[in-house]
Amino acid sequence: MRVVLQRVARASVTVEDRVVGSIGRGFLVLVGFAAGDGEEQIRWMADKIVGLRVFPDDEGRMNRDLLDVGGALLVVSQFTLYADARKGRRPSFVGAAQPDEAESHYEKFVHELEQRELPVATGEFGALMSVELVNDGPVTLILDR
Repeated sequence: MRVVLQRVARASVTVEDRVVGSIGRGFLVLVGFAAGDGEEQIRWMADKIVGLRVFPDDEGRMNRDLLDVGGALLVVSQFTLYADARKGRRPSFVGAAQPDEAESHYEKFVHELEQRELPVATGEFGALMSVELVNDGPVTLILDR
């Protein structure tokens, strides 16, 4: 399981000219799943994201988490996080989970995040999406499990 997490001032995702998810302050979470990922990776990642202390405290140090700042999550599926471009010019996606498996994992991941009493918005699994964001910091982290 791989996540690219961006601390944002705001973010939204659009499908066919309609906004399907948007948040103010919080995290944009781009998530991809590898073949063989399961419940353990999903729970670990949800806990990690919610507990990350990357928001500034009163002294400007990264010391607050999403709950401390009243933040939200925008979760967008992105199988291309498992692209392998080491050979040739066309990336290979053989490491990514198959669509049915990935969609099930995505739904479980969103559910895990919702259980943590935070606002969670999403894109649409498998859709062609446009994502807009204002990266705050900028702060961008890559998380693997």
